[in-house]
Amino acid sequence: MLNILIVGSGGREHAMAWKIKQSTKLNQLFIAPGNAGTSLLGTNIPVGVSDFDGIKRAVIENQIDLVLAGPEVPLCEGLHDFFSSDEQLKAVRFVGPQKLGAQLEGSKDFAKEFMMRHQIPTAKYLAVTSENLLEGLAFLKTMAAPYVLKADGLAAGKGVLIINDLLEAEDSLKEMLDGQFGSASSKVVIEEFLSGIECSVFAITDGKDYRILPVAKDYKRIGEGDTGLNTGGMGAISPVPFADEIFMKKVEDRIIRPTVEGLRKDDIPYNGFIFFGLISCGGEPMVIEYNVRMGDPETEAVMLRIKSDFVDLLIGAAEGTLSEKNIEIDTRTAAAVMLVSGGYPGDYVKGKAITGLDRIENSMVFHAGTTQKGEVVCTDGGRVLAISSYGENMKEALDCSYKNAQLIGFDGMYFRKDLGFDL
Repeated sequence: MLNILIVGSGGREHAMAWKIKQSTKLNQLFIAPGNAGTSLLGTNIPVGVSDFDGIKRAVIENQIDLVLAGPEVPLCEGLHDFFSSDEQLKAVRFVGPQKLGAQLEGSKDFAKEFMMRHQIPTAKYLAVTSENLLEGLAFLKTMAAPYVLKADGLAAGKGVLIINDLLEAEDSLKEMLDGQFGSASSKVVIEEFLSGIECSVFAITDGKDYRILPVAKDYKRIGEGDTGLNTGGMGAISPVPFADEIFMKKVEDRIIRPTVEGLRKDDIPYNGFIFFGLISCGGEPMVIEYNVRMGDPETEAVMLRIKSDFVDLLIGAAEGTLSEKNIEIDTRTAAAVMLVSGGYPGDYVKGKAITGLDRIENSMVFHAGTTQKGEVVCTDGGRVLAISSYGENMKEALDCSYKNAQLIGFDGMYFRKDLGFDL
């Protein structure tokens, strides 16, 4: 029986906590810092994800056996390395890559070089800094519109611009290098635009073997019909109709297996999750990006479809025994609808009282940005709640989530009503 600590505070961490809570291998569950929803499943510890010393204290005080890092920031900052090099922590099992492997998400340039080296299908690109700006401007002129500009570093899912006009793209490149996304855009990756439909594929690996988790599709744009600004994600659906057996065989053979083997060849120690942001270009999968953790809001759909013991997979990833572990997938559809604060992804006000949480039936409510003030649950982020439901098909799952979304209220609440329109 394990004491488990989840590091993080969002909907992804709440969904993982919900799944871990079902395990026969769990003794006690802790979440740092957690939110109003995770407090119903385990003990929240008021420690930030980048407070390594605080996390160490929490691990020792609560006799933690396994740590699961939810978000990318502590992984890119080296939380796993901190554990490995600490005498008191190195025996604790840790799920999540070390800093070197976390560069797959922490640096777009690192990820692109890795894909090129291992012949993993992806778009043509050039990495640009202020040093080779002229080369970057020349490269843009060789491309057809639209032009894709990506901040090299972490920008909370918002550091990607897709621009139709060449002059505007040239100006945007200069603005990004001048600090539009802070230090994240001191290097910018220019990429050819790939046309097709996207999906999110997830694998868990111990560095040698891997298991493929349910595939999902998320919706990034704030507006219906995929219009408006990019967000952290407005909802997710799993499974994805076009990601059938034929497509997934290509994904495994051309992308997942070469990625795990490539990490080994490059001597990059890696355990934990790999998120493959894919695009299907006429049925041929190509990688748009890697993430080194589960996606959010996809996790709020994917966790519903894992039937087997999730903790068993975590143990396999941490101990190098994943080859002995099996994963069972629920055949039903799961759909998560994200309720967000008015004004998001721009400026929004926190601290709005949430009503209707006690009225939800047949859906899971995963808290993304909430806090408890006395008896009242209040908004504490741009993305506030994910309403996740099962259905025999996509329409049924979405109908259930939408019906329950309408029972919840907070000042300025907004959600997209067209999820799945492109499937």
